[in-house]
Amino acid sequence: MSEVIGRFAPTPSGRMHLGNALSCLIAWLSARSQGGRIILRVEDLDTARSNWDYARDIEAELRWLGLDWDRGGTDADGHSWCQSRRSEIYTEYFDRLQQMGLIYPCFCSRAELHAASAPHRSDGRFIYQGTCRSLSAEEITAKTRLRLPAWRVRVPDREISFTDLHYGPYTENLSQECGDFIVRRADGVYAYQLAAALDDGLMGVTEVIRGNDLLSSSPRQIWLHELFEFAPPRYGHIPLLTASDGRRLSKRDGDLDIETLSRRYRPEEVVGMLGYICGLTEELRPMTAKALIPLFSWEKIPLDDLRLPEGFPEKLGF
Repeated sequence: MSEVIGRFAPTPSGRMHLGNALSCLIAWLSARSQGGRIILRVEDLDTARSNWDYARDIEAELRWLGLDWDRGGTDADGHSWCQSRRSEIYTEYFDRLQQMGLIYPCFCSRAELHAASAPHRSDGRFIYQGTCRSLSAEEITAKTRLRLPAWRVRVPDREISFTDLHYGPYTENLSQECGDFIVRRADGVYAYQLAAALDDGLMGVTEVIRGNDLLSSSPRQIWLHELFEFAPPRYGHIPLLTASDGRRLSKRDGDLDIETLSRRYRPEEVVGMLGYICGLTEELRPMTAKALIPLFSWEKIPLDDLRLPEGFPEKLGF
């Protein structure tokens, strides 16, 4: 078996919260338990929302938690691990898609895409119906005078299947359950699906661990890997971490970001709590990340969303 290379891929649009920390912890444990390496990639594609100071803060918070990495970060190799510095690479592969005849301009507004009449999946996400797929050159010219287009890639009527490390077999028909998806926004920013797939392929990532809200992204990224002749990584998705009342965590929850928690708790207490919540330990106790390595097993991690302890962050229960 080839060497396992996992990755952290934070978006520096705010401080790292506990849900982000849990994803990084599981990715780190999965790779380290197999003797593998970790790279740190900064997903700052949208420079209007990203902040360089946040990127450095996230690195400091990862170190505080005891989660190290082998390559990457804001200071490595002329920032080549930061997506904001990789636009020329994305443009090269965007041009390749264009040469293949696989992309086309899309002028649909957000309101049109999310209209009640648009087809939606059971989870509420809309399925693009190819509205702009067959526009004539004249129509494209006329519409471009009114607004700049986004660019979509034509997907085949094909099922993509893979076995998730945690949730098992997963299959999605790209045409019927997703539709043509955006690879470059109207403002010129390359979309997550294209950038993430390219970076994982070019950086040699063999294992992608992330929240289960991105499970349906995997078939699209696997297809892009195959299109560009990369070996797709293995994917493992983990349940989302919620507050004790069941609400989903976000970067707006200032009391649950790592920087705030570090004023109240030691890193071993935060890591120990995360290890307990996701089933790696049978009792709530302080633990270092390294101490959790021999305890890591996908079979221990629940499939349903995980909840923080009642009363947290005011009290933890040690």
